Amino acid sequence: MDFFTPIVDDPYLYGQIAAANALSDVYAMGGRPITALNILGVPVEQVPPRAINAILRGGAAKAREAGCAIIGGHTIKNPEPIYGLAVTGLVHPRRTITNAAARPGDLLVLTKPLGTGIVATGIKRGICPPALARLAIDSMRRLNAVGAELAEHGWVQAGTDITGFGLLGHLGSLCRASGVGAEIRAAAMPVLGRGVWDLIDRDCVPGGTRQNFEAAAAFTDFAATVTPNQRLILADAQTSGGLLLCVPARKLVRVQATLAKRKVLCAALVGTITRSVRPRVIVRG
Repeated sequence: MDFFTPIVDDPYLYGQIAAANALSDVYAMGGRPITALNILGVPVEQVPPRAINAILRGGAAKAREAGCAIIGGHTIKNPEPIYGLAVTGLVHPRRTITNAAARPGDLLVLTKPLGTGIVATGIKRGICPPALARLAIDSMRRLNAVGAELAEHGWVQAGTDITGFGLLGHLGSLCRASGVGAEIRAAAMPVLGRGVWDLIDRDCVPGGTRQNFEAAAAFTDFAATVTPNQRLILADAQTSGGLLLCVPARKLVRVQATLAKRKVLCAALVGTITRSVRPRVIVRG
């Protein structure tokens, strides 16, 4: 189950983003969503029925795209709007993607660019360029359905989606669960657009991103060539972010071909899993 408050003004797009974000939890484990329940809270005195209808239509459209049936839900009065889904999916026990199965030598492939947390904060403050906002919204609305396909082929058995704890937070959890380390390249990280760096320069950074960065300091070593802005983007709290896949080298070509066929936003090779006596993430420039 996953839900959150609005991060865009358009209620239909908000519904789509929230649904895609919740569905991603199943895709990130290699499963396919089957059914979902709407979770909705609204301040009925402030949000008109047409906006509520648009939120639910947005969520239903994204669930339909996923081949997932909305079979009910629950609505309450709430001081601010919240929306999301409780999703049930299916995965073969031997085809599960887990954050505890990474192996030294696996290549790290990222399927969506970073920066949605920065951009969402810029939208709220009214300082985000419209073109950059559209890029972020398009990214957040996209399903991570390719995770299920890769798992069913047996090409990927380890990975995670990148959401609220940022890339460093989720990668750190994967390293702890798998008993490995990781080495990533800051310069290889895809970012939504140059405008993301401009927003960071204007101190448009969500509190969650700063908290993620502080938490990551316990297990992350940065090379001197990694800039302060690059460090922040690696901790940026993502909404409906991409998949970070641990791909065995012998399967990389097939995985990249599948990602290209499914037209994911990116298939960036950003690092490798390493042997380590403790879970450490090393960030190169």
